Amino acid sequence: MNHKCVHRSHLTPSLTPIVPQQSEAIVIYTGWERHALVGSDIRLSCSFFSWRWTSDDVTFSWSYRADGARDSIFVFHYTGGSPYVDNKGPFRDRLEFVGNPGRRDGSILLKNLDYGDNGTFTCDAKNPPDIVGRASSVRLLPLFVLIFPIQAGVITGAIIGAVLGLLVLVVVIYYLMRFLVARRVFNLSVSKHGKKGKGKEGSQQRQASPLSVGSLTVTTQR
Repeated sequence: MNHKCVHRSHLTPSLTPIVPQQSEAIVIYTGWERHALVGSDIRLSCSFFSWRWTSDDVTFSWSYRADGARDSIFVFHYTGGSPYVDNKGPFRDRLEFVGNPGRRDGSILLKNLDYGDNGTFTCDAKNPPDIVGRASSVRLLPLFVLIFPIQAGVITGAIIGAVLGLLVLVVVIYYLMRFLVARRVFNLSVSKHGKKGKGKEGSQQRQASPLSVGSLTVTTQR
């Protein structure tokens, strides 16, 4: 009976409790609002801050909600070192991953911007074990540039008009300067002649005074 006795301690595997790594908050950054011309390419930046080293399991996700729409759609996802782009949605063949996950950059490039692309893009990032964080959003506003065809005659006329206007301005300034100079000379001449006239009158009065006294003296002696 004793040889049938088996110690259970050798058969029962030891169970080591698995303690999950502690997760810390991750902070995600995007721009607040972006503007771009219709037909151009625009880069939508997304980065994150984490206290841990960048994990090989880092992920980036982009979603899009058009203005006036209630629901968002996923348009891009990066995981396992590979980017996955939605080629069936509104950005088919126009979305490209231009980020660098090793530097915590999950930016995407939207090509050939259309006016209907206006809306809100939201980026979410995970850096396991840091998976807790609030996604960040950026609003995209496409802009139109109105270009009107301009004929060569219109351009020529505008140039001629500008040259004529400049000539008229030069002539007006020339005659205005001549008028101001002539007026200044005239005022100086009048002032100079006025001083000479006063000087002559004073000298004549000084010369006439002895004669008058002499005549009075002669009259008195008589």
